[in-house]
Amino acid sequence: MTYFAFETGRAPIHAPNGMCATSHPLASRAAIDVLESGGNAVDAALTASAVLCVVEPMMTGLGGDCFALVAMQGGGRIDGINGSGRAPQGLKSEDLRDLGYEGMPLFDVHSVTIPGAVDAWSRLHDAYGTMEFGEILAPAIKAAEDGFAVTPRVAHDWTSFKGRLGDTNAGRQHWLLDGAVPGPDDVFRSPGMVESLRMISARGRDGFYKGDLAADMVRTLKACGGRHTFEDFASTQSSSVTPIHTAYGGYNVWELPPNGRGLTALLMLNMLSCLDFSSLDPLGADRLHLQVEAQRLAYKVCDGAIGDPDFTEVPVDQILSMEFAAGLAARIDPAQRSAFPDPVPADLSRETVYISVVDRDRNAVSFINSIYYGFGSGIVSDRYGITFQNRGAGFSLVPGHPNELAGGKRPQHTIIPALLTDATASSARRIVMPFGVMGGDYQPMGHVQVLTNILEFGMDVQQAIDMPRLLFDGQTLLCEPAFEKDILADLERRGHSVEFAPEPLGGGQAIWIDWKSGDLVGGSDPRKDGCAIGY
Repeated sequence: MTYFAFETGRAPIHAPNGMCATSHPLASRAAIDVLESGGNAVDAALTASAVLCVVEPMMTGLGGDCFALVAMQGGGRIDGINGSGRAPQGLKSEDLRDLGYEGMPLFDVHSVTIPGAVDAWSRLHDAYGTMEFGEILAPAIKAAEDGFAVTPRVAHDWTSFKGRLGDTNAGRQHWLLDGAVPGPDDVFRSPGMVESLRMISARGRDGFYKGDLAADMVRTLKACGGRHTFEDFASTQSSSVTPIHTAYGGYNVWELPPNGRGLTALLMLNMLSCLDFSSLDPLGADRLHLQVEAQRLAYKVCDGAIGDPDFTEVPVDQILSMEFAAGLAARIDPAQRSAFPDPVPADLSRETVYISVVDRDRNAVSFINSIYYGFGSGIVSDRYGITFQNRGAGFSLVPGHPNELAGGKRPQHTIIPALLTDATASSARRIVMPFGVMGGDYQPMGHVQVLTNILEFGMDVQQAIDMPRLLFDGQTLLCEPAFEKDILADLERRGHSVEFAPEPLGGGQAIWIDWKSGDLVGGSDPRKDGCAIGY
């Protein structure tokens, strides 16, 4: 059965050797150039991420965080990298409560956590890279120096977040053209990114966390009233972590452990495996209702449990147990919206890039990089134009909450890369698909929707990504307009408050490894400008 829900005309991309899928064609092209020149999947993912920092600056940047799952030589061992930054050591939740804050601010300096992405890039490069760091960053430097043509989707996103940039001289200087947002086909250059990337090329992570770049960042944040110090930057370290997984449909689904929300996606999958799911119409109200009810329960459980494991014990094994999932699934009424408590209402304005890469040797990387909201906090460093993420907005100020703000602590994180492996005895842990979905709070729901589209309903990766999406945001059920009206009416009869989503829900990329034919099969989201490219 074929489902082209958006009628994009896109078909999945097939290639025998290597493939990269990103949200921007320049990043995909640069990654393929790396693969064709002999670099591996990690080299290509880092190249793509750096290019995206230039060409999608409202979505990602050097001032953000990243996470990665890496499976070398087709699987066997899956490694995880947590590149999320920490709150400044000198900031505590009681400080903000004393200042009158009832919840974490979104766009002031106290929402800025120390950027973790560049250290994670360095860790990935040191562990797996085959090319010099300068070679990896060269395409991004070229795009920033020569300029790139702004696409209509990027111009739209840039316009949406202009207000925060226009509030500061640095924002206007570094990320606007004579005070205006660049429009489609305008050529945009970023001299600050050129200098920043060259310093990182020359000195690695120290080029970012020490010296002139770090001094510029600390000086800017302190001028805004931040508690950030040079030592906070110099001591930043990403972490090697052991991924978590669950079995689903003959496969294993791998996510990173907390402080990220991959646990939420795995809990949803465990709940759905307890329900009669695969016999349903993939676009029918029965399937959508069950998925939304599973989301409501999983988000509520995990939002109350996930924090930085360096500071709090997260009951991962308990939440991943099938007994726990079965108990939750039993609370779902297939006919109507249940009365269990809802998760905290979510703001969906969160921006991210996701990168999927597989190389000739079947090394696979699932990689995600973000500055959280569009242009992050809106605070931009004076000299080099580093845009600071507002990831600290993900903390809680509730005393005793697992995710309560504390100095040196990492917040609960929305960005989650994923991998799918074979669960059969003969080829256990053989990598099948690196995949990911962008879109803030949508991401766990997106992982589940894309994956079940493939495993339960037989869609290829492009069809699975194209399908219309929905998300319960804590108050209403936001639906993309491609759903049939009678389906939405059915959901309303079941007790859901349905509204159209103001923007498309997220983006996404995936590469399926067909071990029988030897082909790579890639898909990229039509909600973005990106594409999958293979060779």
